[in-house]
Amino acid sequence: MSTNTEPRFGGTVAGLTLEGEAHTLSGLFAVILRVMIGGMMLFAGLGKFAFVSGEAFDASGYLVHGVDAASPVSGLYAWMAGMPTLMEVVNIVIPVTQVLIGLALIVGGFVRLAAFGGALQMMAFYLGGWEGEILALFDSTLIYAVVFVTVAALGAGRILGADKYIEQLNVGGQALIERFPKLRYILG
Repeated sequence: MSTNTEPRFGGTVAGLTLEGEAHTLSGLFAVILRVMIGGMMLFAGLGKFAFVSGEAFDASGYLVHGVDAASPVSGLYAWMAGMPTLMEVVNIVIPVTQVLIGLALIVGGFVRLAAFGGALQMMAFYLGGWEGEILALFDSTLIYAVVFVTVAALGAGRILGADKYIEQLNVGGQALIERFPKLRYILG
């Protein structure tokens, strides 16, 4: 008699119960999705460094000229572009966080935190590029944001990832995740 069962998943959202059985290859696809979106972020970040691209990244051009007037953040982004000190910070934060998000996803460490950061960046880019059309619901940056949230929801760092080991680190005679259960929000 076999004791193998298909992995089950499910939950309740807004009173609607969602449940199902995962395919035996679902874990592999979660890892592939995590590594692919991580690679995309890693190379997007690296491409913004002068030593790679030949010129320093400057977000002010996008914030001033690349944001449609219909965008709900056009005023905010224009205001940001007019603050030189803030732009210096943004020009460092965007590429550095993209590289860190990419590396974290590729190795599978701090996956939920990294995926949250990736989703936030994609939403910021999505809102900046929004022109008020219904077809914007299928914009690639919004789709990327959904992919990041999916990677986090799947706990993809626990599948061939560093989070599986980080969560089990012994801290005071307990697994890290048992001693500090709130870490489940950033690991996985």
